[in-house]
Amino acid sequence: MRLSLFTASVLAFVVMPLSQSLDSWIVRLPPSAFPELPANVVQDLQRRGCTIPQEAFSKVNPNNVIKGEFAKPGQIDWAVLCSVKGVSTILVFWNGSEENPAAIVPAPDSGYLQGAGGDQQWAYSRLIEPMGVEDIFRYHDLEHLGIPLPPIEHQGINDQYNGKAFLVWYYFDGQWLKVAGGD
Repeated sequence: MRLSLFTASVLAFVVMPLSQSLDSWIVRLPPSAFPELPANVVQDLQRRGCTIPQEAFSKVNPNNVIKGEFAKPGQIDWAVLCSVKGVSTILVFWNGSEENPAAIVPAPDSGYLQGAGGDQQWAYSRLIEPMGVEDIFRYHDLEHLGIPLPPIEHQGINDQYNGKAFLVWYYFDGQWLKVAGGD
């Protein structure tokens, strides 16, 4: 029994700092670091306690704040990857309004860490980008997703695990659908 208690104590001592140190590899920016964001959206993100994790391999920096036509053609919406207490959620601010943003795909930030080369180096790898109508058609795979495409009239949100997989979320008839993806 003493050996088991000792082993458990050692494992807790080693594993806990490892998970804490992995989190330290994630660069998170405050909403105020994105001057293109509408001021009301910045204030809402700050009120929520959001920081925006930065995907390490992207050529676009800073990242994980996007705008696009996610609800209907001609309406400019903002999507932000909002991290609170180690969990990131895509928040979609309809027409730039802080009233009732959509919150989709919450996931632990630690699940998006991957080796970045070198000795014990890690990098955050979740990235959101707008995806156009043509690309949604190109990447739709009925066999993989199990649903036919709804009418595609505006952009979707490409939620990527860089270098590994992606899913495209499309807003249709009041709900978010997975309409494209790949490995």
